[in-house]
Amino acid sequence: MVRRVAVIGAGSSGLASIKCCLDEGLEPICFESSDDIGGLWRYKEKPEPGRANIYRSLICNSSKEIMSYSDFPPPAHFPNNMHHSQLLQYLHLYVEHFVLLQHIRFQTTVSSVKQGPDFSHSGQWVVETEKKGGGKESDIFDAVMVCTGHYTQPHLPLNEFPGIDTFAGRYFHSWEYDFAQDLLGKRIVVVGIGNSGGDIAVDSSRVAEQVYLSSRRGAWVVSRIGDNGLPSDFLKGARLSMLVQKYLPSLADRLMAQKINQHHDHRLYGLLPSHGFFQQIPVVNDDLPGRIISGRVVMKPNVREFRGSSVVFEDGSVVEKVDVVVFATGYNYDFPFLPSSIKTQAGYRLSLYKHIFPPSLERPTLAVIGFIHGLGAIMPLAEMQARWATRVFAGLQKLPPEKSMLLDIEKETGKMHQRFVCSKRNPLQVHYIPYMDELAKQVGVKPNFLGLLLRDPRLGLSVLLGPCTPYQYRLCGPGQWAGARQAILTQWERVIHPFKTRTIPEPQLSSRPLLLTVSCAALVFAAIYSQHKNHSVLPDPTGLLNRLCSLPGMMWRMCH
Repeated sequence: MVRRVAVIGAGSSGLASIKCCLDEGLEPICFESSDDIGGLWRYKEKPEPGRANIYRSLICNSSKEIMSYSDFPPPAHFPNNMHHSQLLQYLHLYVEHFVLLQHIRFQTTVSSVKQGPDFSHSGQWVVETEKKGGGKESDIFDAVMVCTGHYTQPHLPLNEFPGIDTFAGRYFHSWEYDFAQDLLGKRIVVVGIGNSGGDIAVDSSRVAEQVYLSSRRGAWVVSRIGDNGLPSDFLKGARLSMLVQKYLPSLADRLMAQKINQHHDHRLYGLLPSHGFFQQIPVVNDDLPGRIISGRVVMKPNVREFRGSSVVFEDGSVVEKVDVVVFATGYNYDFPFLPSSIKTQAGYRLSLYKHIFPPSLERPTLAVIGFIHGLGAIMPLAEMQARWATRVFAGLQKLPPEKSMLLDIEKETGKMHQRFVCSKRNPLQVHYIPYMDELAKQVGVKPNFLGLLLRDPRLGLSVLLGPCTPYQYRLCGPGQWAGARQAILTQWERVIHPFKTRTIPEPQLSSRPLLLTVSCAALVFAAIYSQHKNHSVLPDPTGLLNRLCSLPGMMWRMCH
């Protein structure tokens, strides 16, 4: 019987895994190589090899309600998009609230994870660790949860840039970037337009002489700020709009492109990618369009070669007297402590059932947690993975036979490569809400929408028409949380609260939230009916989607 579980890493995924183990009556021991929790979100003035690193100015792309743990809402006074220091504070509050610290062994690195001698019978693992300053240990565990992330091994493909050996200036990977003051007065080329590349280009452009941002394929650039100045992901994260993304992807891509091009035309700004909006995770950056229009950041195509202090681009243009090149070229992923036999690949991704379980193991006692990408926050995804994995470890749920899991991996990999732009640097991506729902169904916590609408219409409409916040997965089933309903019904209050630093009186409205919510839905569907009355054809899907996507904003405007 599984009792002792080794959790590798005390970042956001590892902390959720510890808590999920405790929820299922398991005994977690977490090994963390550093001296504190937080993983990626623990800022370090000097990068430490083998660990994730962030820069001083980093702000979370996801808003606090979307990225929170499902049974621990963030404090109301926290800003919607937190600075990395505030997210680390949230993680400390989580650890304190659920008493997790006693289960973590700091400054302990896992060097090897091997199957025990009787693995086919026991499913046990031999975990070898090394304490800082010496001291090696070996211990037996009934299960292992790998929560080390994938931002620890910088990918620096210098062989793809002829002449880099002649470059007289300084070059480094974005993993090493700290803050802009080091680049005061410099001429800078940033290679790569992911989220790090965009952030570093903007940050350094405030002090640099000039910044050039080089992109091979371009990118969709969106803001954290949505309609009425509210968090964009909170407004657009409704279930109905997500269904359109899944089942009408071309329409969803076209509508989103039209909307964001109204703010800044991607073709005009030199940003336009060849892929649709939902085919790759976009760049989230509030300031990049402003830096481009002011000329502080100049967009350039891919780098062809280096000639001393000059950089030649694929369109033949040349930038001379370059002082610094920052390679924002992504990361390699690896789990060096795991046996090679369970690191097989399917396409670019690891061959893992539902992105969690190696299918070839005779006993399902190892899970990879948080190695996932979706157009949404990583913390709820990792937490849901951990909830399912720990129930499998505890014998409360079973996995399909190996053959069925391999067929599922092959099928899902094909769909993923067809729908998304995948590569070695971006090996996998999922539809955020459908993936969460799929795992929630396995755990037995997927909301019953019809039942909610019948029993509790106010809550049901909030779940169905409002943002898909993690609290929805604590309304029923294993791990049900008594505070989930209240967390959902008060989530708008927590979104609005940090703005109230200069209070302006508002007109009093007597209507109740339920009436307002129903009225919003009625207005939308009445408009659809009136537009298409006496027509035998179905309503125009574009107009329907626009109205459905506008519901959260309409609800907010009517309530405020």
